Amino acid sequence: MAVHPLQRLASPSRQISMLLHTAGIVSFLATFRYLDNLETPISAGFGGHYQFLTIIGLALAVCTFAVGLVADLTLSPSLFRAKNTLAMCSAPLEVLISVLFWGLCAIDKSLVFPPEYELDFLPNFGFHAAPGLFLTLDMLLLSPPWTTNGFAAVALSQMLASLYWFWVEYCYSRNGLYPYPIFGMLNTWQRAMLFTFSAFLMTGSTLSLKWLYGKLNGLEPLRREANGRPTGIHAKTQ
Repeated sequence: MAVHPLQRLASPSRQISMLLHTAGIVSFLATFRYLDNLETPISAGFGGHYQFLTIIGLALAVCTFAVGLVADLTLSPSLFRAKNTLAMCSAPLEVLISVLFWGLCAIDKSLVFPPEYELDFLPNFGFHAAPGLFLTLDMLLLSPPWTTNGFAAVALSQMLASLYWFWVEYCYSRNGLYPYPIFGMLNTWQRAMLFTFSAFLMTGSTLSLKWLYGKLNGLEPLRREANGRPTGIHAKTQ
């Protein structure tokens, strides 16, 4: 099947692409399985585990790779484009989750979870690192270049941050608890600043992934594609 000239490996395909998407789904579902034995006051409340941005991101990663796997099995260009569209949201989000989690843990672990609910390294890696790594590999090796500009990246990031803030505050109104301790340590304006900062950090992750793609796969053709479809399949040029 024809691929974009900058796309490093064939996708959709029943070879490496299908292998990566299958491995990712197995990892994500194994991590979800861990939640069955993880009971906390937050998970018992309204919204359950989906009060956590980590779990929302993991669910979006599952959806992205599931669509990618079906595209591999069927060799469907439409599903391949759908996977790439989902990835433009899920990949930067998972990079953001990894940066925020490990960054805050380096400062003070109690900002992101109470000491009595600290996870071992392996499940922590499954929740807060593996999804970002899998999605980054998919983006760098199995996808055409993203042509999302800075304005679109900011708009998407701010929209997602606003929706998550609304969701967090609604769950708090029902449960009286925030999913992350840091939220309860801040007043309303400080939380607004935190969500705004996180949105710009997600924008930075989008632009960083684009930069990394250009460094790995070539930059000049990427510039010429700036007005093209970011999720389309193009025939190889000679």
